[in-house]
Order: sequence, then C-alpha cells, then structure tokens
Amino acid sequence: MSGQYDLIIVGGGISGASLLYTTAKFTDIDSVALIEKEPEIAAINSHHTNNSQTLHFGDIETNYTLEKAEEVKEGAELLAGYLEHYDDDREMHAKRSKMVLGVGEDEVEALERRYDEEGFGDLFSKLQAIDREEIAEYEPKVVDGRDPDEEMLALQTPDGYVVDYGEVTKSLVERAKEEASVDVHTGTELTEITPTVDGYTLETDAGRFDCDVATVAAGSHSLQIAKELGYGEDKVLLPVAGSFFLADDLLNGKVYTLQMKKLPFAAVHGDADVHDPSVTRFGPTAKLVPALERGRISTVTDFLDVFGLNAASVLSYANILSDRILLPYVLENLVYDLPTVGPKAFLPHVQKVVPSVELDDIERAKGYGGVRPQIVDTTEKSLDMGEAKIVGEDIIFNITPSPGASTCLKNAMRDTRTIIDFFDGEYEFDESAFRADTIDNFPRADEERLSPDVDTSERSTASISDVPATDD
Repeated sequence: MSGQYDLIIVGGGISGASLLYTTAKFTDIDSVALIEKEPEIAAINSHHTNNSQTLHFGDIETNYTLEKAEEVKEGAELLAGYLEHYDDDREMHAKRSKMVLGVGEDEVEALERRYDEEGFGDLFSKLQAIDREEIAEYEPKVVDGRDPDEEMLALQTPDGYVVDYGEVTKSLVERAKEEASVDVHTGTELTEITPTVDGYTLETDAGRFDCDVATVAAGSHSLQIAKELGYGEDKVLLPVAGSFFLADDLLNGKVYTLQMKKLPFAAVHGDADVHDPSVTRFGPTAKLVPALERGRISTVTDFLDVFGLNAASVLSYANILSDRILLPYVLENLVYDLPTVGPKAFLPHVQKVVPSVELDDIERAKGYGGVRPQIVDTTEKSLDMGEAKIVGEDIIFNITPSPGASTCLKNAMRDTRTIIDFFDGEYEFDESAFRADTIDNFPRADEERLSPDVDTSERSTASISDVPATDD
C-alpha cells in the first residue's frame, strides 16, 4: 500500500476525524488521507468507555476561568450543533440536565460569586441558579437523606450533552468518505516520518505515503512524533489514567461538584451513561501512569522516549509533584485502585453527590478509562492547563487533554485555516458553510428549557418554561 496526497492526517480519534471531516467537506483540497494504527476508528481514548462522555461548555466546570470558558464555549457549540444536525435518533448522544452542586456555606457563596460577580450567568444565558427544592425536582437523590439544615445551591443548564465520542468519530469519518478525494487507512501504523523537499514521507507497516502537508493527531504519541522531527523539545507529558465507579440508576443527568482551580483534572461527578440511563458512572479518578496508552506495556518505552530522562524533565516533575495541593491529590487517587480499601476511600466523593449511597452500591468499572496526556512545560517547570499545538513547517502536532474532545471541531477549524495557509492560496476553506453545518444548528436561549418533571426517556425533547430570547 502506498499513496501520494496533498494532506495526510495521522490519528483516527475524535481530533483526527474532525479535521478529516472539515478539510474533506469544506475545502477544495484535492486529496486527503487519514492513517490510523488500530484496526478500527476511535479504538482508544475516543471509545465511549474511555472518557467521561461529557461535552464541556465551561458553564459548570468550576476550575475554568471566564476567559477559558469563553474559549471552550464556542468549541462545544460547534460539536453540539453537529449533533443536533445529524443525530436526531440519539445514537451518538443524549440530552439531559446538567448542574454543578454547591454544599455548605463556602461552596454556596463560591457558586453565587461565580454566577453573578464573575460573569458566568451573563456568558451562559441558559444557566440558572437553583435552590434545594428545585434541585430535588431535577435530581431527587441528590437531596434525599441530606441534612435539611445544610445549605445547597446548584448552577443548572439544559445543555447537558452526554456524548459517545467513538460514534461521533465514526460519523465524521463516514461523512468525509463521501468525498472522492478522501482515503482512510486503518491498521496502518506510522513507523517513521521524514521531511522531503516537497513535504513529508510517512513510512508505515503497510507501505509508504507521501504528502505536501501533514497533521499529527495521535494523542499522547503526537509529542513523541514531534520530538523525532526536532519540535517540542521544551515539553514532556504527565500521563494521567482516569477510572470510574459504577452504580445503578441514581441520577437523571450530570451532577458535578466544585473543582479545585489549581488542578487540571475534573472533580468527581455523577453521570447517567450515554447509552444506558439505568447506569450511573462516578469519577473520574486520576492516577499517574508511566505509559501513553492504558493497559499497553509497550507504550512505557514510548513514555520514556518522550520524557527523555534529562535534568529539565526530572526537575519539572519534582516541582509539579511537590505542590501542596497536587501531591496529596495524586497520593489519594492511588488509593482508589486498591481492592477493598479503594471503594471505601472513594465513597465520600459519591456521597457528596448522592448522600444515601452505601459501599455495596458502587463497584469499580472494569475496562473503563483512558490516558490523558497533561502537558508539562520544562522551561517553566509547570503544567500547561489545556491543549498544546505545535506548528512546524507544513506540519501540525496536536496534543489534546480534556477538553480536547469537546473542542475538536473548533480545533479542526483552526487547523484548516493553517493548512490552507501552508498551501499558499492554492485551496480555499468555506468557513461559512462549515458553521452552517455545525454551530448554526445549536439551540439558543430562546429554545424552551428542559423539564425536571418528565420521564428521563423523554428528557431530550421535553420543555417547561420560556427563557429570555438572548444569545448564549
């Protein structure tokens, strides 16, 4: 197998698929190929068991600043618009209520400040502050069994998109393959990438490919490939494996707890599963692992390759892990994987969401969870709180921890602009058509709200009251 293309995308997860879709459907680039090492698309982190199935808008993620929320919001709306446009049968997503819960005086005051003074109520016009009685209408088990004198407040929104990112990935690829200019090569592992006079040569275990422009969207492996070409020398990875606990039907939608602003990891939250609302998932936990893929020992050497075992990497890790907030968090999360002790240690986090839960009600979710590559800046010796993009000569490398899946189409839009620039005006990007296909389908605040008192199977289409007709 071999081929010559204008553009080659390495990586068949949600990020690579989004770029394939955007360039195939909304540019006039003559030939585009996607290369994926696994036999199937979306086999690793995009698979629905390997992530929290959340579409992050920034509305209830309390470790987001207002500026970050503004950035993430457009990306989430692009993907939500795609889902609204192409998933009427709810095969790729479900729509449920979503809230962040404050318990106790300090947390209630923090949410009030966030909503009113910090501007989140203005930025997200569907977001509403609700009290104990209203919380109970949406999520009865969040209130049942709780001290009646304990203060409670939640910021709630109907934009609780529960997403099967694996199915979205497949949908994006299938729509891209409708174009004659597109080829998709699965079971094709990149072994070497070499710059040439005209672009790049990609050696794979299935043959050689040549292209004018390349984009690498291979998760944790993106930085490894970048370093092989001399890029990203000031970065290493802190791989974090997420895990979950499962319970029976406890929640109708998503219930988050307040997050610590210094941590890039999500606070424990409860979610009804995207395909089975009778299952509630709690997590994630966050365990540091010396590997780039969960459960694959072979990727330990890949991690060491990226880490480099040099003084800058070691000192960066030491500085990060000595932090008085992060170190206890890391140690605590190691405990959750221990038999018997782990579920007992994790139980208080579940009870903060659903007080009536007992130890026998939860079990570790076997086979769930992926690895998220947190980026470390070895110059600053600190964690980069977000995605990393390295732009080289006619090549782009994407390293996308959370919320990379949520902002996949926004990232693809940006990369498409850069790719068009690489081609020096030879091709064009119809961004208005791209927006019409995606974000223009996102329901704005003049849509009716989700009802708290309907059967959960009808929540995706139900409504209660009108809200002001202002843009979100």
